[in-house]
Amino acid sequence: MRRFGRFCAGALVVLAVLGLAVWGALALWYRAPFAPPGRATLAAMWCVVALIALVLFFRRRRRVALATLGLAMAILLGWWSTLLPSNHRDWAVELSRAARGTLSGDLLTITNVRDFDWRSEEDFTPRWETRVYDLRQLASVDLVADYWAGEAIAHTIVSFGFSDGRHLAWSIELRRDKTQHFSAIEGFFKQAELIALAGDERDLIRLRTNARREDLRLYRLRIDVAAARAALIAYVDEANDLADHPRWYNTATTNCTTVVFKIARMVDPGVPLDWRVLFSGYFPDYAYDHGVLDTSLPFPALREASKISPRAIAADATTSEAFSRAIRAGLPGATDDQPSRGR
Repeated sequence: MRRFGRFCAGALVVLAVLGLAVWGALALWYRAPFAPPGRATLAAMWCVVALIALVLFFRRRRRVALATLGLAMAILLGWWSTLLPSNHRDWAVELSRAARGTLSGDLLTITNVRDFDWRSEEDFTPRWETRVYDLRQLASVDLVADYWAGEAIAHTIVSFGFSDGRHLAWSIELRRDKTQHFSAIEGFFKQAELIALAGDERDLIRLRTNARREDLRLYRLRIDVAAARAALIAYVDEANDLADHPRWYNTATTNCTTVVFKIARMVDPGVPLDWRVLFSGYFPDYAYDHGVLDTSLPFPALREASKISPRAIAADATTSEAFSRAIRAGLPGATDDQPSRGR
C-alpha cells in the first residue's frame, strides 16, 4: 500500500507539472509580445524549467524543485496579470460598436443596434441604429443555436419578439480586432474581449444562415411575461457592463452560452448548473429537460423540426419583419402573441 501511495503521489506530481508546463508554454506562445521565433524560444525555456523542477523533485531535492517552479510561476503569473482587456482597439467593422441600453418606464432605448446587409462575409453594407422598444409589447423569447463545428459546439443567440413584428436579437461574441481570426485553443489565453451585440434578426441570423451557410435551429421558449422582461433587462445590464468594464473571452468559462446561463440565473437563481452549459451544442437539450422548450415532441424530433437555415435562405430578399416570420413558419412551440404564462 505504501508503494502504491507513493506511486499515486508521484503520478499526481508529474501530471501537475506537465499541466503547468503545457499551460505556460501555450500562454507564452499565444501572448508573449514577440515574433514567432522569440515566442517559441520562451515557450521552450518554460518547458525546460518545468522539466528541471520535475527531475529535482524525484531526486529528493524537493525544496529546490518547489522553489524553482514557484519562482518561475510567480514571474509568469506576474506577466500574465499585466494583460488587461480593453474596449479600445482597431476592431473588425462588424464588432466595432457595443450595444448600450437605457430604460425609461416601459420604453427601452438601445443604441448601436446592428442591422448590416450581408451579401457575403466580406461584402456588406454596415448600418448601426438607435431603436426604441415598448416592453408592454414583448411577445416572445426564442433560443437560436448556430452549429458551425459539429454537434458539441454551438453559438447561442437569444431573440426577443414584440407584437409589432420586430425582433431584438442578442449575441455575446468574441470581439476580434482587424488582424484576428477565431481559435478555440487561443480563446483560453486572453485572445480577445467579449462584446454584447444587439441586432436585427435579418443581420445576426441571416449572416450565419445565408452568408456562412451554417446550421441554425430556433427554439420557442416557454417562459412567462415577467421572466421574459427580466431576461431582456438582464441582457441590457450585461451589455452596459461590458461596454464600461471590458472582460476577456474564454472558450470554456466566459463565452456566448455561459453568459446566457449567467443571465438565466439572474432571472431564476434556482437554475441548476449542468455540463451542457460548457458543451454549448447541447444547451438546447438542457433547456428541453428543464421544460423551457416545447415538450410535446421527443427532443430529437423537436431538434429536426427547429432547423431554420433553409427557410432563411429562401427568405433572403425579404424585409426584416418578413424574414422573422418566414424562419418561424411551422415551428413547434408557442405561436401566440404572448410568452407562455405556464412558466
